[in-house]
Amino acid sequence: MALFKRNPFGHILFVKKWLIRILGVLTHQRFRGFNELQIEGSEIIKNLPENNVLFISNHQTYFADVIAMFHVFNASLSNRNDSIKNVGYLWKPKLNIYYIAAKETMKAGLLPKIMAYVGSISIERTWRSEGKDVNRQVKMSDISSIGKALDDGWVITFPQGTTTPFKPIRKGTAFIIKKYKPVVVPIVIDGFRRSFDKKGLRVKKKNIFQSMEIKAPLEIDYENESVESIIEKIEYAIEQHPSFLKVIPRKELEEKERLNKEFRDW
Repeated sequence: MALFKRNPFGHILFVKKWLIRILGVLTHQRFRGFNELQIEGSEIIKNLPENNVLFISNHQTYFADVIAMFHVFNASLSNRNDSIKNVGYLWKPKLNIYYIAAKETMKAGLLPKIMAYVGSISIERTWRSEGKDVNRQVKMSDISSIGKALDDGWVITFPQGTTTPFKPIRKGTAFIIKKYKPVVVPIVIDGFRRSFDKKGLRVKKKNIFQSMEIKAPLEIDYENESVESIIEKIEYAIEQHPSFLKVIPRKELEEKERLNKEFRDW
C-alpha cells in the first residue's frame, strides 16, 4: 500500500513526512522570528538532480544546522528564493534528504531518535567515541549506507566531523566523492553557534545574525584528482582552509575561541 511505502532504510515515508512537517513548524521561528536567517544562493537548489547530490558544510551545532538546511532546501524547491517565509513549503517536503551523523549522538534521547528517523545516516566515528579519542577502521557498512542514500537522493555531510572551526577535513569525505561521483555543493553557515546551545535545540540568544550561503557545485575530476586535492577544494569551498585565519579579525577569533570553550564546558 502507498500509505506504508518505505525508503531504502525501511522508514515509512508517510511517517517521515509528518515528522518533517511537525518539526518544521516547531523550529521555523528559530530562523524567522527569534533570529532572521539570511540566505544566499538558494536558486542553485532548484537546478540540482533528484539524487546523487552531496552537500558539504562547516558545522556549528549538532542539529540546528541540518534543520535550517531542511527549511531552506524545501523552501527553494517551492520557488521561494533566499527566503523561508511561510512555512507552507513543508506541506510537500522532499523526503529523500539525508544527513550524516555520529551514531552515538543519534541514540542520545528521544528527540535525536526522532531526528534519526527524519533522515540520519548514522555512522561510527573512527576518531572519537564517548568523548575520548579512538583510532579504528572505517566500517564498510557505513560507506555502503552513504552510497545507498546518494543513490536515493541528497546527502548532507559536515566533513570536519566536529563543531570546532578550522579542524582538518576528514579524508573519508574525499573517498566518498571519488567512489560515488556525486554533485558536490558547498554551504557556508554562520551565527548558529551564537544563537543556539551546542546541540542546537535551545535558543541561547535572540537577534543574532544567521547566514547560509549555498555555492555553485565544485568542479571535480573524479577519476584523476587526488584525495589531497579534493580535500583542499573542500577546505576553500566551506571557508575552513587555514589561510582564512589570516584574514579574520583578532576580536572575531577571540570570540570564536570563547564560544568553543563554552561548548566544550557545556
